[in-house]
Amino acid sequence: MNHSTDTQTVPEVTPGAVGSAACRLCGALLPAPFLDLGAQPPCESFLQAAQLREMERFYPLDVYVCPDCHLVQLEEYVGPAEIFTEYAYFSSFSDSWLRHAKNYVAMVVDRFRLGSDAFVAELASNDGYLLQYFADYGVPVLGIEPAVNVARRAVERGVPTLVQFFGVNTAEKLAREGKQADLVIGNNVLAQVPDLHDFVEGMRILLNADGVITMEFPHILQLLQHNQFDTIYHEHFSYFSLASVERLFAQHGLRLFDVEELATHGGSLRVFGCLTSAHWSETARLGELRLREESIGLGGDELYSAFAERVRETKRKLLELLIEAKRQGKHVVGYGAPGKGNTLLNYCGIRTDFLDYVVDRNPYKQGRFLPGTHIPIYHPDKIRETRPDFVLILPWNLKEEIIAQMSWIREWGGRFIVPIPEPEICS
Repeated sequence: MNHSTDTQTVPEVTPGAVGSAACRLCGALLPAPFLDLGAQPPCESFLQAAQLREMERFYPLDVYVCPDCHLVQLEEYVGPAEIFTEYAYFSSFSDSWLRHAKNYVAMVVDRFRLGSDAFVAELASNDGYLLQYFADYGVPVLGIEPAVNVARRAVERGVPTLVQFFGVNTAEKLAREGKQADLVIGNNVLAQVPDLHDFVEGMRILLNADGVITMEFPHILQLLQHNQFDTIYHEHFSYFSLASVERLFAQHGLRLFDVEELATHGGSLRVFGCLTSAHWSETARLGELRLREESIGLGGDELYSAFAERVRETKRKLLELLIEAKRQGKHVVGYGAPGKGNTLLNYCGIRTDFLDYVVDRNPYKQGRFLPGTHIPIYHPDKIRETRPDFVLILPWNLKEEIIAQMSWIREWGGRFIVPIPEPEICS
């Protein structure tokens, strides 16, 4: 789709088509991938027992960087409708993420003076984990969530939810109904959108004249500098810097006026955007981060080649650790079944020969099997029953929360293994 603004025309791009060599942001030809994570299944395609003997689809997990706009990206092998119509991720199962959401709501209500006369829309609103907190302030909300099973949970907790993918068509329909938003929220969704221009143009249409957009996404600098390669998977089509998001927004008559650096998901950015004509003034920290990104040099080959070698070395170190543990007769299990965990396990070739099982708090995943590796998933109580020697924490971004929740494994001398940024054993 080719969207135009008053000042710029977005290049015609076929985003992410199989075999495509065009950047989904600027249309430039992409060079060879700088990182090959092997052939992998979609990371949220958890299997039922009856599916274990069926053919499983694997796709290349190759990572590219655009030579012009420096957007890090994957090809689109699996479309959003296949990934997200029924989804296995429920945001409410992380206590720390709920605290993060509640604190965010308190901040934006105060900063932007949101009250009963305001309207807030969240894109990819999941199970209502965030919008539920606006009820405390009497602010009307609408969630837009494509996954039927996840949206159902939001409606059950009283969060109005529109079950569809967001883009220009949805935004135009809402605008015709008089539902333009004072605040548009998009947390960890931009990476999951193959057609970036349709999505961002939709946000422009949905936003009222002085409205605000906030978006959170993992920062590509954190991924590269802290070896977070397991956050790369087919469901995440793009990996953003501040500069790439600013370029994307500018092509649709939007601008950024503030940014926060967050600890979530291993290091994220929260950007604040508005229409170019809106009154919001730019903060000093936005300019500071621009300069920092420029000084690091996201356009240079050396940054990416060094990252790729560090990824390969991490695989070797983790396998060495697990091989030594198994040779000593130790029992090793995994905690959590996140998408990032499946990238790690499939890339490293870790199956039930290394991990007896994994556990997860999400009932949707319990009783199923991890894609590719076919490791069974149980309720966390399984760890008390089997008393393993080591627990490999797959959602390492929540390691403090998990270690605190499971401090009782010390009763039998159990220890934790954290794989990222470097494999290490924690007491």
